[in-house]
Amino acid sequence: MADVSVTFLGSGDAFGSGGRFQTCILVECPTTRFLMDCGASSLVAMKKQGVSPATIGTILVTHIHGDHFAGIPFFILDAQFSRREAPLIIAGPPGIEARVRDTLEVLFPKSSEIAQRFPITYVELVPSTPSQIGSVCVTAEPVVHFCGAPAYSLRVECAGRTIAYSGDTEWTDALIKVAAGADLFICEAYFFEKKIRFHLDYRSLVKKKASLNCKRMVLTHMSDDMLGRLPQIETEWAEDGETITL
Repeated sequence: MADVSVTFLGSGDAFGSGGRFQTCILVECPTTRFLMDCGASSLVAMKKQGVSPATIGTILVTHIHGDHFAGIPFFILDAQFSRREAPLIIAGPPGIEARVRDTLEVLFPKSSEIAQRFPITYVELVPSTPSQIGSVCVTAEPVVHFCGAPAYSLRVECAGRTIAYSGDTEWTDALIKVAAGADLFICEAYFFEKKIRFHLDYRSLVKKKASLNCKRMVLTHMSDDMLGRLPQIETEWAEDGETITL
């Protein structure tokens, strides 16, 4: 069985806590390279790590908040100016295409009207239904996070490995389904113990950890509150530029 690698190009929250880039996770399988989320700072993070955007075939989006999808307009324009020809697939919640086009237009007026040199296919993921995207099978499960459109966690199967990713959410039993048996579960932990709507805290996650039944869990999307208490954390956490091999 071939190795699959996961690189945290961006492991931060929306506000750059700890100087971290916004969410952007690179997965490299033998047959494809794809991103899970593409926050506004993602193109910078990719180039800092020497990752060529031209090698990315698919971008999977958990939800339509700027720190998870707003790097896509920059990605598209960079591809246009660098004369990309390879197709690009962007898959996410309902409304993903309209939101990307609207953001393109706000950031760079008239850019949404330009015909790309390369084909872009938008895929709206259907809840709890596996979607085959090239060599990757993606199942989206609805979670609890308000963003003006459905928010998802993702279960991704590639080259015999399963990667689960919470996206942003408060606790929901959907995470049990997503993480079950996964080789890696990437999970947000925004606060250490403070409970707020739409996000997870570390203490609550620890109480639920046994029910997740994943082989390995790594925390991400941490606020200054979490980053200031890392010595108290007994679970792995992500750092920008860190690579995990499965």
